[in-house]
Amino acid sequence: MPTHPIGIQLASLAAPLRRGLALASQLGADGVEIDLRTGLPAGDVSQTAARELRKLLADQNLKVSAAAFPTRRSLADPEELDRRIAALREATRAAARLGARVLVVRAGRIPSEDESDARQTLIHSLTAIASTGDREGVVIALETGHESPADLATLLDELPMGLVGADLHPARLLSGGHAPLEAAGALGPRIVHVHAADAVHDFAERRVVEVELGRGAVDFPEIVGALEQFDYRGWITIERRHATRPVEEIGDAVAFLRSLH
Repeated sequence: MPTHPIGIQLASLAAPLRRGLALASQLGADGVEIDLRTGLPAGDVSQTAARELRKLLADQNLKVSAAAFPTRRSLADPEELDRRIAALREATRAAARLGARVLVVRAGRIPSEDESDARQTLIHSLTAIASTGDREGVVIALETGHESPADLATLLDELPMGLVGADLHPARLLSGGHAPLEAAGALGPRIVHVHAADAVHDFAERRVVEVELGRGAVDFPEIVGALEQFDYRGWITIERRHATRPVEEIGDAVAFLRSLH
């Protein structure tokens, strides 16, 4: 089984930037995911700021596993769309300055083929962002979630090849009523980044609840095995947003992922 570089989402460590980098290194990670919307705003990542941060990363023997820029509104929604596209382009350029090769975004609801205007708006938006990514050497990764993995795969086939892929997020897939292992098979070679997040169904509350990696309904050994079939060699980044002991639980998650190799 191949060895995947392991990242930690900085936001999950609930610590200031410098402390978060030190913790990620101490926990044995190879890199960190940086949120360019709320963690380190893309507009603040000048060439000088990027050089300083890359020096901090190098001092801790870390790289940027991925950058993220989650938008609240769908990229198929025409209202203030130009502003969202401009912000995502700026985030793409900031990601490149930091050495990230993937920018994780949320496309929002995927309109059906019958909704031609909305679908073309989404395709236009993603193509515009991907064109910036192409110039900067950054692939746009659409995070899986409530949309059908098959529908996402079909959408990706309509986008510029090699410039837009999928971010496999098992916990969000569970929340959307989808099977993560089946999603890995459906998206296959389109997967360019993976989030390591686990969850269980709380049937009493009728919702999905995040839990420690390896203790939920996500079968990560099977998923890693499925990824191997598609020769995936990219990052697996740990996300743990609601931990009572984030450092300890994320450290356990690193050890768990290492044990799969």
